[in-house]
Amino acid sequence: MWLAALAILIGLAILVWSADVFIDGATALAKKFSVPSFLIGVLILGIGTSAPEMVVSVLAAIEGSPELALGNAYGSNIINIALVLGATVLISPIIIRRGIVKRDLPLLLLITVIAAWQLRDGTLSQADGIVLLILLVAVLGLQIIMSIREGYHEHEDDMVVANADSEHSNNLEHLDNSESLEKLEPSVTRGLVSLIIGMLMLVASSRAIVWGAVELATLWGLSELIIGLTIVAVGTSLPELVSSLSAARKGEHDMALGNIIGSNIFNTLAVVGLATVIAPIAADPVILSRDVMAMGVLTILLVTLCVFAFKTKRQFGRTSGATLVLFFMGYTAWLIQSVSM
Repeated sequence: MWLAALAILIGLAILVWSADVFIDGATALAKKFSVPSFLIGVLILGIGTSAPEMVVSVLAAIEGSPELALGNAYGSNIINIALVLGATVLISPIIIRRGIVKRDLPLLLLITVIAAWQLRDGTLSQADGIVLLILLVAVLGLQIIMSIREGYHEHEDDMVVANADSEHSNNLEHLDNSESLEKLEPSVTRGLVSLIIGMLMLVASSRAIVWGAVELATLWGLSELIIGLTIVAVGTSLPELVSSLSAARKGEHDMALGNIIGSNIFNTLAVVGLATVIAPIAADPVILSRDVMAMGVLTILLVTLCVFAFKTKRQFGRTSGATLVLFFMGYTAWLIQSVSM
């Protein structure tokens, strides 16, 4: 028992460190190609911070624990919105842009509906997994095209939103320009090294977490779904929390929100899709009535709060953040109660 618990604790610590190294390297490389901030958030931070969920879920499916993979993915989605985004805006409110409200949030909601529909009969087949992976390719292609087309014009709205951010943004732009002139090649080299080291450590630490989680589930008599929704989901969501807080503090609002949206899309399509292709999943009925429902309600709440913020003062503020955190607390209490029954 203690060995399993130690494997989880050490694995989580290495996971957070390796994800941070991976994100730093990926972001440095992306900025060298002048990629829009939201696209960096969706593709680099969103996918990069979902790498732990993907590796954990794939390994869980390979080792015959597909329900752990499902709980990890959906639990991480709930935590990303309720805890990660909620805590982020409590510290630093996020500016809501037109493209996020009109395109990205409806897309996230549609993907959540598709995930719930696939689970209507309590099973996910390999065909369902293939559909999710095809959708992933289509969604990523759409995000790349639309973000590049619109990303450079989104900031024109900032003067209407928050003039206080202009000086801070100018300083950041000046700093980025000077660094790119002075240390272009070293940054590229460090970025590549960080990517490689970060990914290798992600795999190693994720494998330790999967082993420890399955062992604890067996010893405590808990279902793998509960372990996936709690210990593993919280642990693998820490990279999203760290990167979103850092992006928000630096005034990179697009990057912070893009991280959450991109991560949830990737979790639903890639993480669940890959795990299902490896091993079809027969889900406990409670996952549809409790966890998928919570994920759906939370996504609708996020869309509603963002639309309201966009139509008023354009800031996703601390009241909205507190609402999301309270939702997380309520869901956690519900989860604990269902386990004790």
